[in-house]
Order: sequence, then structure tokens, then C-alpha cells
Amino acid sequence: MRSVYANGLVAIDRGMPSVWPRITMKVSPGVNIMPSWPVVRQEGVEGNAMTLGDKANKKTVIRLLNEALATEILCILRYKRHYFMTAGISARRAKAKFLQHVAEEQAHADQLAARSVQLGGEPELSLERMLNRSHAEQVEGDSLVEMITADLLAERIAIESYRTMSASIGDEDPTTRQVLEQILVQEEAHAESLASLVRD
Repeated sequence: MRSVYANGLVAIDRGMPSVWPRITMKVSPGVNIMPSWPVVRQEGVEGNAMTLGDKANKKTVIRLLNEALATEILCILRYKRHYFMTAGISARRAKAKFLQHVAEEQAHADQLAARSVQLGGEPELSLERMLNRSHAEQVEGDSLVEMITADLLAERIAIESYRTMSASIGDEDPTTRQVLEQILVQEEAHAESLASLVRD
């Protein structure tokens, strides 16, 4: 809604909550003052979160999201096993890291599943499909060093996978790319914390 005042100021009420300020600006007659917000496609209103800025092939993006989801879920299971199998005073720091990584990988899985649903897909959680789609193998390890090494290798594979997925999506789906890049940052932090455990 637009109001023009006698002093030439124009106020735009964008229909936002009342806590948001109204925009007031001075404009010349005939100037288009409406901001260029992304336009949601008609089908997006009913079923998914794609906008005109999202040019990516939805099926491909959903497939990539499900591959990443499978990798995250297997990481959760591996970190959980390592948490429970780690014992001893000298392993307390590693045990705490494993538990922290479980929580963060779970958050990643939730983000990926939610984005898949926003795009009109479904998170694929069948065990057989997850084992086939995961980018990293499920290596358990027996000793603490083997466990940390398996986790570090899986994190490095995940980092490479997220970089590749982000690059392949590019500017075609900025929302999904942002989700993947946020997860990538945390995966890099996981790899660094695991590498520091190996160094110590």
C-alpha cells in the first residue's frame, strides 16, 4: 500500500508486521518505487519453496540433498558408536568431541531433510538407499586412533562432497547452496577438531 503526502514523501506499507518500520522516501513523479522482491511461482505457493530465482532442476537438487542426508545419518551412527566405545581418562576429550559432532550432524540432517521437503521432495530414510547414497563408507574402527582416523576421513569426504554440490548448484538455487555452504563450514571445523585430536 502506498501513501503520498503533501510534502512529496511517499510511504510504503509492505503488509509486514507492525513492528517493522514503514519505508518513507522522497521520489519524483512517475518513478517506480516498489522494490523488486523475488516472485513466487504459483505452484510454489501451494507445494514448495522455489522462487523465480531458483533455476535448478528440482529432481537433481532433491537427489543431491538425499545423498548428503544419507552421509550425515551414517556419520551420526558412526560418531554415536565411537562415543559409546571410547573409554578411559585419556579419551575424555575425544568422547566429548564425538558427542558434540553427533548433535551437529543431526542438525545438518534436519536441515537437509527440511530443504528437500520445501522443494517438494521427501527425505529418503530407507537403510538400503542410505547405504547406497552415502558419500562415505561406514568404517567403525577398534582403537581410539582408528576411530578418529575413520571420522577424519569421512569428514574430508563430506567436505569435498559439499564443495562439489555447492559448485554444481551455483546460482541456480541460492537457498539450497546457502544450506550446503553453512554445513560445509561446520564440517571443516569437525575435520580440524579431529586432526587436533590426532596431533595431541
